[in-house]
Amino acid sequence: MKVVVDMNKCQDHGQCVFAAPDVFSMDDDGHLVHVSDPDAALRDEVEEAADVCPLQAIRIEG
Repeated sequence: MKVVVDMNKCQDHGQCVFAAPDVFSMDDDGHLVHVSDPDAALRDEVEEAADVCPLQAIRIEG
C-alpha cells in the first residue's frame, strides 16, 4: 500500500491525524507529514483518514 497526499489540496486540517495517527502527523510548523508506505495492517485507518479528509487530498494506491 502506498499513501499519496496531494499537498496542493491539503490545507493541514489534521483530520487524518486523528483517524490514523501511526501514519499522519503534524510537524512543528503545523504542516502535515505522513508515512508513504505504512504497514498493510494500518489500511483500515488510512482508508478512514482518506474518507474524513475535508479536501479529499489523500489517495491510497495498491
